[in-house]
Amino acid sequence: MDDRSVVTIQMGRPPRSEVHVALRCALGLPVVIDVPPILDDGTPFPTTHWLTCPLAKIRIARLEADGGVREADESIASDPELAEEFAAAMRRYEEHRSGLIPDGWDGPLPSGGIAGSKGGVKCLHAQYADTAAGNENPVGRKVACTVEPLDCTLRCVVETRGEIIRNEQWVEPA
Repeated sequence: MDDRSVVTIQMGRPPRSEVHVALRCALGLPVVIDVPPILDDGTPFPTTHWLTCPLAKIRIARLEADGGVREADESIASDPELAEEFAAAMRRYEEHRSGLIPDGWDGPLPSGGIAGSKGGVKCLHAQYADTAAGNENPVGRKVACTVEPLDCTLRCVVETRGEIIRNEQWVEPA
């Protein structure tokens, strides 16, 4: 199976750039892809690491629905050490993304830190994807404690008769 087809099924739409897998699950499927700061159509894109894994997305959506973004922001606001660690992750992310902008690019540029945030936590999915891609991120690290292990026993995407499809048998592991 080619990664672009798998990611298309996982995301429910075609990716807007070339697919580079940053992390795979134990079953060999993409969990996180790296996205360039300028998409194929010239659109600036602030999110460098994009979460594609359905299991992680389901579990993080629950965290967000339970007030996880607000809770993370409150923790950062009340803990100066955590605030500095988070600010460092945001700076690192923005600097890394800026370094990926093609030489001579004179169009619009992405801005902000993780997920384009100009301050605070915008999206737990992006925070986790940053951590899962191998980066130091205190919010993503905390999310990982709840989300992982990504312990699927069935692939979320399969190939049947030459067609890559969503696996109707896939369910969230208990």
